[in-house]
Amino acid sequence: MKLVAHGLRAAQDLPIPLWLALWAAAVVLVVSFVMLGALWNKPLLGVHERGRAVGERLSRFVTGPLRVVVQALSVLLFGLVWASALFGDTDPYQNLAPTWIYVIFWLGVPALSVLLGNVWRAISPWRALADAFVWVRERGGVTVHPLAVYPERLGRWPGAVVIFAFATLELAYTDPSSPRALAFAIALYTYVALFGMAAFGRDTWERTGEGFAVLFGLLARIAPLHVLDGALRLRWPFTGLAGADPSPGTVAFVSVMLGAVLFDGFSGTPTWQDLMVDLEGPYLRDQPGLGELLVAFAAVGGIVTAILLIAFAYLAACALARSSVNAPRSLVPDFLRSLLPIAFVYLVAHYATTFLDQGQFLIPLLSDPLGRGWDLLGPVDYVPTVPVLTQPQTWWLQVTVLVAGHVAGLAVAHDRAVTIFADKRNALVSQLAFLALMVLYTLGGLWVLSRG
Repeated sequence: MKLVAHGLRAAQDLPIPLWLALWAAAVVLVVSFVMLGALWNKPLLGVHERGRAVGERLSRFVTGPLRVVVQALSVLLFGLVWASALFGDTDPYQNLAPTWIYVIFWLGVPALSVLLGNVWRAISPWRALADAFVWVRERGGVTVHPLAVYPERLGRWPGAVVIFAFATLELAYTDPSSPRALAFAIALYTYVALFGMAAFGRDTWERTGEGFAVLFGLLARIAPLHVLDGALRLRWPFTGLAGADPSPGTVAFVSVMLGAVLFDGFSGTPTWQDLMVDLEGPYLRDQPGLGELLVAFAAVGGIVTAILLIAFAYLAACALARSSVNAPRSLVPDFLRSLLPIAFVYLVAHYATTFLDQGQFLIPLLSDPLGRGWDLLGPVDYVPTVPVLTQPQTWWLQVTVLVAGHVAGLAVAHDRAVTIFADKRNALVSQLAFLALMVLYTLGGLWVLSRG
């Protein structure tokens, strides 16, 4: 069993020349831009954002009994994962926690969110514990109120800090798969999540400070299912991305989402690996601890740099779009949601092979979660099929999802443009900057993938 905290990437031996892939991707984006300008002349996403209600009985079942059962199971599973990290075998290959956290949780929940909506509200163990506490208190006749009012000026900044911390643990810490390190991280985050919910309210903290809830909630806007006023509704995919997102810290949050994955890809390139060898090499013999520390600090710097590059490119595109049509206000909140499909396809392109290959080891790990030689479920001797995809298949998957995600981002941005600009020409001109942004993001992502 091979456990990796980072994504498995396509080799440099590509099925087609890189230059051809880059040109083809750029052409697809330009053609898509032209077609959007010619055919998409009025807002469409917002019109269908609410969707239509599903059957009342099904809705009550999903939002009622099914959610309670799922929450109970999530708490039990959370306890198992934490116990595995705290008491199980210190070999990450034999311990459930690393595979569960880095593969099933980090890669699986985003996919579920895009397919089924904001499932994290039901499967979050921290929300389940908070709901259970409130339920018990209210059954005892005590009305539970938040301890403080959340400062709205903070917006999603706390959530961005959480995702940055997780990315740092995964990409910069010297031993990110260490079960004991993960046990400490779980305990620390549990304290932060429950304290935030107690201090500011469950819904408020999930919307702003519980980083994973913020991330999965944003991605869930792509999904065809959502809950509105307590009822389950069905809508066209991507219609949940209509509208602006003026919440403070959202640019930072989305930039962390994109930048962390971008750096993970770049950290696998020969350029970065050679740089780290040169940095750590002089200390390997006499001061190996110092060498590891320097590499860790360099990785943190790399993550920050990638985040800043993503944010700068987006802000520059918004500034160019505004100046091109003399818009009276900033356009930054208006087009933020067009980056969400890109954030999702970055995850898919970089980590699909990790999920398909490493995810198979979940079967024996659940049978022996602490690495004690147990065979609780029977398939402890299960032999996974690895790799699932060949290198050419992996590359074609990466190219396809990256280009498709950026085309979706263009469409979301275009829909917003025809919503806020009455003049069709202004709507189209404003999108030239975002076409350049999408081309830049696409070519940069493909280059990084090709070099891994």
